[in-house]
Amino acid sequence: MNNLLDIIFEHPDFIIFEKPPGLSFHSEDGPGFVVKAEQQLQTKLFSVHRLDKVTSGLIILAKNKSAAAKFTQLFTENSQNEKQIEKFYIALSDQKPKKKQGWIKGDMVKARRGAFKLLNTKENPAITRFYSRSVIPGIRAFLLKPYTGKTHQLRVALKSLGSPIIGDSLYASQNKSDRVYLHAFALKFNWFDEVIQVINWPKQGDSYQISEFEALKSQWSEPWNLDW
Repeated sequence: MNNLLDIIFEHPDFIIFEKPPGLSFHSEDGPGFVVKAEQQLQTKLFSVHRLDKVTSGLIILAKNKSAAAKFTQLFTENSQNEKQIEKFYIALSDQKPKKKQGWIKGDMVKARRGAFKLLNTKENPAITRFYSRSVIPGIRAFLLKPYTGKTHQLRVALKSLGSPIIGDSLYASQNKSDRVYLHAFALKFNWFDEVIQVINWPKQGDSYQISEFEALKSQWSEPWNLDW
């Protein structure tokens, strides 16, 4: 079995990897994603953002301290209420949502068992916008764009819609699945006047491989061009 991490895009200042589902970002019960990446390339790398253990998809690691500082700036700067780095996720649910597209906004607070919940208040809200499409009867795909970076934000957002992510037992999914169906599939940002656009569709997960899901790729192939 190939245990190497997939490199999706490489630049003199950074590398964009695909993190597999189930791999911790930081080392817990074994080498985490960052350590594995450093071991694979035999070099020091710098983390600039992260994904939950259950989430797969695109992660940027900087190659030097100055690039890491630049990414920190990009991830925190807002331009007209929009982050300088646009991130897009694909999720699947087997529950019908309260609405098929729109905004999900609310403050997040800790709940039980390490979970969070969404409140109606908006003092420091988690903000997500989404579109959704039916894949097959009983499974719906969600294209999610987070405008904030709260822990478990997208998992909580879909739970609040009544559509917990397939396989996400922490947020009430009853489906015994081969993985949690949340994948960071697209990034767009400017790097010193160079436009970086990266797409990486999910490879792991039986429900991501069905032919009906393939049909979505043409609709969401350039997610940054949709009406956000």
